[in-house]
Amino acid sequence: MQVPDGNQYSNGWSIGFATMARVATFRSVCLRNRNYLLLSLWNSAELVAKRRALSPASIPLCAQASCQYSLLVPCAEIHMSAANHAGHNKWSKVKHIKGPKDAAKSQMFAKLSIMIRIAVKEGGSNPEFNSQLANLIEQCRTKNMPKASIEAAIKGAKSKASIYSLYEARGPGGSALLIEVLTDNNSRTLQQLKSILNKNGGMMSDGARHSFQKKGVVMVNGLDKDGKDVLLERALELAIDSGAEDVKQIEDEEDQVMLKFVCDLSSLREVRERLDSLGLLTTYSGPEFIATTTVPLTDRDLETAFCLIEQIDENQDVIKVYDNIDLQS
Repeated sequence: MQVPDGNQYSNGWSIGFATMARVATFRSVCLRNRNYLLLSLWNSAELVAKRRALSPASIPLCAQASCQYSLLVPCAEIHMSAANHAGHNKWSKVKHIKGPKDAAKSQMFAKLSIMIRIAVKEGGSNPEFNSQLANLIEQCRTKNMPKASIEAAIKGAKSKASIYSLYEARGPGGSALLIEVLTDNNSRTLQQLKSILNKNGGMMSDGARHSFQKKGVVMVNGLDKDGKDVLLERALELAIDSGAEDVKQIEDEEDQVMLKFVCDLSSLREVRERLDSLGLLTTYSGPEFIATTTVPLTDRDLETAFCLIEQIDENQDVIKVYDNIDLQS
């Protein structure tokens, strides 16, 4: 019987260690490939997995390994196109920015069209003899409403048999609501409003009108004709000079600072003309309902009330929604 010498034992141990090293390296590569795939899945905005043939991924088996080693691993096709990176794609901007703005602008134009129809019914279609219509046309132009839409609204007032109505309602927390509508089907509009109110903690209710008073309102740009800011202190002085009863600083749909002058309805035209002569840029004047008593709401009721008012205002027949919610509390 031949006894192996020491060199044979040494070579056997060397082969065994080499084999173990290769196994350990193979496991390391598998783990690394798994981590790469999971990281890609996590960072990718869109993953479309497709069956593909095995392809070589030239990943070194270890830092000391030769570049000749590579491993065949299954791959998934991961799309990382610019379409999924916010701020670098036109569709992203259209969907998340332009879309909501276009929807709000379309709704604003619809409301202005309804107001034009009311003005035409009350004072005729000639803006030279109908100051309310002239004011609305000017407001439409400042909002970049298309000329064709303005003319269509004026003509529509003559062709459509619409009815003006004022509905009284109660909102969350005992708040009072007045809803102005212009519709060709009063029953349909009333049922739609009742449904919205019932789903959002409100109801139709008589008596809400007593919380409001009809006044004249003149909306003025926050900048005067010289392009200077009209501070609230100066606005109060101008309110006294023009004969207005009150003035408030508010923001419009585009977050621009506006001044809201409130006056007696009978002196609306004189107040507007006086404000124009004092160097202010008036954008709108007309009758509105101003709350005489206000109601503070809890945060929960306030959120529900805003949701309710927003849904009512989105109705195509609604002109405007007035509330007596106290936002200062």
